Amino acid sequence: MIESPTLVPAEALPYRVDVVEHVAIEMPDGQHLSARLWLPVTDEPVPAILEHLPYRKDDDKLPRDQSQLAWLAGHGYACIRTDLRGTGDSPGVIRGEYLAEELHDGAAAIAWIAEQDWSDGNVGMWGISWGGFNCLQVAALGPPALKAVISVASTTDRYGADVHYNGGCVLASQMLPWATEMLCRTALPPTPRIVGDDWKAMWLDRLAATPPFIDDWLGHQTRDGFWRHGSGGDAFDAIAVPSKVVAGFADRYTTVPFEAVEGMGDRAWGLVGPWAHQYPQMGVPGPAIGFLQHALAWWDHWLRGVDNGIDRQPRLRIWMQEHVDPGDRDGDRPGRWIAEPEWPPPAGHVTESDLFLGDGFLDDQFLGGGSLGPTSSDGTVEVATSQRHGLLAGHWWGDGGPTTLPADQRTEDDQAATFTAEPADRPEEVCGVPVVDLRVGVDQPDALLAVRLCDVAPDGSSLLVTRGQLNLTHRHDHEHPEPLVPGKEFDVSIRMDAVAHVLPAGHRWRLSVATTNWPLAWPSPRPTKAVIRLGDSSRLRLPIRAPRPDDADLPGFGPPVCSPTERVTLREPAAERTIETTAGTTVLRTVADSGRHVVDSHGTVIDSGEDDRYSMDGEDPLSATVQSIRWSEVSWPGITTKVRAEATMRADETTWHVESRLRAWHDDDPAFDREWTIEVPRHHV
Repeated sequence: MIESPTLVPAEALPYRVDVVEHVAIEMPDGQHLSARLWLPVTDEPVPAILEHLPYRKDDDKLPRDQSQLAWLAGHGYACIRTDLRGTGDSPGVIRGEYLAEELHDGAAAIAWIAEQDWSDGNVGMWGISWGGFNCLQVAALGPPALKAVISVASTTDRYGADVHYNGGCVLASQMLPWATEMLCRTALPPTPRIVGDDWKAMWLDRLAATPPFIDDWLGHQTRDGFWRHGSGGDAFDAIAVPSKVVAGFADRYTTVPFEAVEGMGDRAWGLVGPWAHQYPQMGVPGPAIGFLQHALAWWDHWLRGVDNGIDRQPRLRIWMQEHVDPGDRDGDRPGRWIAEPEWPPPAGHVTESDLFLGDGFLDDQFLGGGSLGPTSSDGTVEVATSQRHGLLAGHWWGDGGPTTLPADQRTEDDQAATFTAEPADRPEEVCGVPVVDLRVGVDQPDALLAVRLCDVAPDGSSLLVTRGQLNLTHRHDHEHPEPLVPGKEFDVSIRMDAVAHVLPAGHRWRLSVATTNWPLAWPSPRPTKAVIRLGDSSRLRLPIRAPRPDDADLPGFGPPVCSPTERVTLREPAAERTIETTAGTTVLRTVADSGRHVVDSHGTVIDSGEDDRYSMDGEDPLSATVQSIRWSEVSWPGITTKVRAEATMRADETTWHVESRLRAWHDDDPAFDREWTIEVPRHHV
């Protein structure tokens, strides 16, 4: 079973902590951000840690903030949590992700913190996901008081490695659901006891001005300036402060720590564990680690000047994952910690192994398809996969529970062109970014390829190790798509997500290639057939890392700990993922009930849920449809508010069609109802 963090009571911490529920931090334009403060009780000024989020500090994320920021404050740090402008209790309207206003507000908040009597002028910034993104982005602005950051589950490429596009493909499983999620979240009201009697007027103004973000996202279908803004990988030189970049292999941001260490050199350290989209002390799949203790050592060094050696630790700490049955998702992921002193690693630490795609077809009880081996062969292999391929790939990112992790890939393998190696005669460890090189031709001007690397056990079960996909019109770059010439062969390379995995002796590597990947990629306008030319140009490049004795000498992280929270559960969370085919229409449905909770001593109740449906009629790619619903309730004694967002997305050969609706209720009375319809030309996606 997964280990839960040990709860550390307030009286066991070195400092008593005062909580300030609301402080208005004035911005240069006269507006303000609402902030909650955890302040250690001391006569001496202390360093500070900022988290800057659109996820409501007074209810939605209050339990998480209490568990972490109260613990850090109890160790002598002033902890500040802001609501972004236009969210929670901060006035204004939020009109998109990571806009210049948001980042400059973050820099202004850092300057304000540094000037307070309780601050010694040294500020750190941290966060997960949105907060992990913007702490790197704010760091690139160079605010003088910012001395270090910790970025968890983030990206340095907003186009290539986030929830909108992936490999130049529209990320169908995330784009509309995330837009609907944000439409619902940003439409929730401020807290009446904090903003006063004007709370409802503020709420109605917010509802009237809140836009669906998807309009901008579909308006920029290539990696143009819209996406380059805020992409730290384009401005690594501008991030001058020490940066800890953290990810989990069950999430989809796993490559970012490798890229950050490579791009920032001696200013970056990476940490990659087995976790999903969570802070590592809550990490699932486990093992969870003592991440708060690790963060404390980081802050102690960079904000207090303590020589504790954390700056001399290896640049990358990585959980080398061992095999697990694809259906086993209830416990820790077996493995061990390894480390690299730098990335790319020193010569000899990681070597490339080339396995060539072959037509030496295998056919036994468990195996079919082509071969994967050390020598190349001649010939061609045709690939034309069902539009249903991809349904068992799991959630793009999630909490790591059974409904979000990939299932056994045997069914997916049966639908794709597969290339399987001979059984390994000894354990083989990969660490880094596998790459698939292909010489290929297709029969349509627009097409995609999706690749998966699996660990096939002797019983035939197929464990997804890593994957990648590419819109082939983006084969040269993501800013200038080029239509394909049907029948003309070309060379292409597809990078997979970074991974660390041990293939046990007796197991086989399997590479699959598909022309569809629903719903991780919106399908091409027409069914596609690809022809792979075998030979030296079609191969899998594996980064092989031999075990080293110094791996055993790495320091541990300690057990996970956190502070208690006030949350009381009234209804337990639940989730379900189903696939059903009726009258030729296949529907993948994911339903998540986040539960009902009382989150503070004021009696604030939160309740929320989601329902996403991905449907396809037969083998018609133009029938692909995504429907998303999000609903939230935030209530206080005597006041109940509810918000519901619904949206549908589809495409014909030339145009994207998106319909959204936002409704709100005060008590049981309708307070708002608005619909949007957008049509955007389809640009080689």
